[in-house]
Order: sequence, then structure tokens, then C-alpha cells
Amino acid sequence: MLVELSQALGNYLHEVFIAKFQVWVLLGYVAQLMFTMRFLVQWVASERAGKMVMPIAFWFFSIGGGLLLLAYALFIRDPVFILGQAFGVLVYARNLYFELRDRRAAAATA
Repeated sequence: MLVELSQALGNYLHEVFIAKFQVWVLLGYVAQLMFTMRFLVQWVASERAGKMVMPIAFWFFSIGGGLLLLAYALFIRDPVFILGQAFGVLVYARNLYFELRDRRAAAATA
């Protein structure tokens, strides 16, 4: 039974990662890596500051990764993925707008 399970898992992984590989999948990997980088950037910035910090790079990685993931979702025609990424990109863009607005206001009063 363990051999059959191992073989079935191997076949599944081969089909998902090798047999169905195409350029759009590579875009999906790059997009997911970019989206994941936002957490790494936020973590490093918070560790350096010794408190929770939301660096502006977090929002740029969120928007960039979100847009690439949205393109991938549109290609694979997944409505759940499309709606989730489209809404997320709007939220990230709005947060970036607020951050840039607040930075400009702080610079003007300084």
C-alpha cells in the first residue's frame, strides 16, 4: 500500500509540475515569488526596527505580485482566483495611495 501511495504521489507531482508545465506556469511562479517577497520585506523591516513596520516596498510587491497573479488567473480562467486577486490589487493600490499621501503631507510640514 505504501508503494502504491508513493507511486500515486509521484505520478501526481509529475503531472502537475512537469507534464502540464507551460510558460504561463512560469509566470505564475514568478508572480507567487514576488507576492511572497512582500512578507519577507515586511519581516526584515520589522526585525530591524524592533516593532511592526509596513515598508512601502510591501505595497509595491503586493501590487506587482497581485497583478501578475491576476494575469495568471485570467489565463487559467479561475473565477475565484480572479475575484480574489482583482479585489486585493485594488486594496493594495488604495493603501499605497494613502501611504504616499501621508508621506507627502509629512514632508510638507517638516
